[in-house]
Amino acid sequence: MHKPRDIALQPGNPLPAGAGVHHPGSGQRMNAVQWATRPERGSVLLIDMMIFLALRFGRPLARGLLYLIAAYFYVFAPHARRTGREYLRRALGREPTTLEGYRQVLAFATTLLDRLYLTRERDNLLEISIEGEELMRAALERGRGAFLLGAHLGSFEMMSAVGRRQPGLRVVLAMYTGTTSRVAARFGSGPAMSATEIVPLGQLESMLRIRDCLEEGKFVGMLADRSFDDSPAESVTFLGEPARFPTGPMRAAAALRRPVIFMAGLYRGGNRYRVVFLPLADFSQPSPLGRAQAVRAAIERYVALLEQCCREDPYNWFNFYDFWGADA
Repeated sequence: MHKPRDIALQPGNPLPAGAGVHHPGSGQRMNAVQWATRPERGSVLLIDMMIFLALRFGRPLARGLLYLIAAYFYVFAPHARRTGREYLRRALGREPTTLEGYRQVLAFATTLLDRLYLTRERDNLLEISIEGEELMRAALERGRGAFLLGAHLGSFEMMSAVGRRQPGLRVVLAMYTGTTSRVAARFGSGPAMSATEIVPLGQLESMLRIRDCLEEGKFVGMLADRSFDDSPAESVTFLGEPARFPTGPMRAAAALRRPVIFMAGLYRGGNRYRVVFLPLADFSQPSPLGRAQAVRAAIERYVALLEQCCREDPYNWFNFYDFWGADA
């Protein structure tokens, strides 16, 4: 079975930073599996040069370069441009302009650049507002852990900044690691002391490790917006049209009887981020509807919250493939 690329950290599309880029043909329509497993092109040297400049000369210079790099890839990546436009048409409710399409690419490039600073605990470079932080504190006080479900929307790496503001809050990321993008890996490779704990998915002991982390009071972060191959999924209307969403994350939360919190770290321009925590589901008590219906209801709420964020901050969507076509 194909595995998604770095499911819990990487937005899953090319880095508009001069290297490591998937480049499908202009007429080719791709689903999640084809997009995530497509070989990258580009130079590791260029990646390392960008990292050096960003760390040595600071974020303003690095982000200035991103304007040019994002423009280059917006022009010469027709597939990403087309699928991004299809999404924006749904999120905005109208035909997007060329500038709006470019803003989406630039937003992705910026979140990946800022991942470089977040993994090095340089949160002071960013202005971060947090909504719903009381949900995290309440779950932390209960001491039984919880699931954090995000999407390829904005920066999931913002969780590291939130964790440093809350003493005792520990987050592990459950993700596929076998096909991690070299771009995401290099931009996310901070000092060992600040590295986030990873639970590799797709292994026999994965669920046991997730259970143990929850028992220790940790939060388990996962992304829940991509369905791959024949893995279990539900078709739910998203931005006006049915799309497939995996059932695995919600079924795991139901099996382990843990609460689920929706999380998004939305980029709002400049150095500003809006981190949102919203209640999603609580499987700690049996549902009168039965587990299957409770899981379905939780997935529908997840999709509704995701749609809300997409409409409020539309340029944060980083699924550059035929998201709705995959349902057909």
